[in-house]
Amino acid sequence: MLYENLNQRKKELGLTTEQLSRLSGVPVGTINKILSGETRSPRYDTLRALEDVLYGAAGDEAYRNLPDAVREAAAPYVTKRQGEYTVDDYRKLPEDVRAEMIDGVLIFLEAPTFTHQELVTELLFEIKLFIRAKKGPCRVLPSPLDVQIDCDDRTIVQPDIALICKEEKITRKGIYGAPDFCIEIVSDSSRKRDYGIKVQKYMNAGVREYWIVDRKREKIVCYWFEGEDAPEISMYTFREKVPVRIYDGQLEIDFPGIMRRLWKEE
Repeated sequence: MLYENLNQRKKELGLTTEQLSRLSGVPVGTINKILSGETRSPRYDTLRALEDVLYGAAGDEAYRNLPDAVREAAAPYVTKRQGEYTVDDYRKLPEDVRAEMIDGVLIFLEAPTFTHQELVTELLFEIKLFIRAKKGPCRVLPSPLDVQIDCDDRTIVQPDIALICKEEKITRKGIYGAPDFCIEIVSDSSRKRDYGIKVQKYMNAGVREYWIVDRKREKIVCYWFEGEDAPEISMYTFREKVPVRIYDGQLEIDFPGIMRRLWKEE
């Protein structure tokens, strides 16, 4: 687990929490929550600041100064720096750890909320019904599903919903290549990633259509990555039906109907 590795590395270097806070700039309270496991998915910049100390130049120097016997015993717990992870490292994560890896950077994911999962289910249901009615070849699946989107050993993403129309991309471990259509349901921890790096990743990889469904702001941002004008961006609210462009608008997702069925958070 992430917090166990960080605790072990902190112990190896002989750092107190106060020293780690001073070196990284991360508040003591935040560090304590991460090291106790209370915060399962730290912000990327927070995690990077801690890893720069624990595994960066300062950490490496302290590690080299440990006695040989201690250093050898600690070796199995030493992980790579962010940006250096590969698919092999990703595959070694415990099964109960949800993560993505983008350009060698591991991103640990929080457990989804009830509303998040209900929204995924509603969207999945409408898309699946359309495919079945049309007897189409595409398959639609929810996360967790490993998508090796760049066909390299440095990136694996977990779209909340992925639609795949080319069966040769399907493997036993997940998807090798770009899905035709990806949907991400925004959470507070994923907002920056969904609106930022994933737009570029999905477009460059060959995803045809990408939706960001933002429950908090009640809007849907739709990217169309095909054609001379790509990317084309359309925005809708939860009060509108939204056409799926890979199906030429024959499928419209009934967001008003979905909103009526969703559990109302108090």
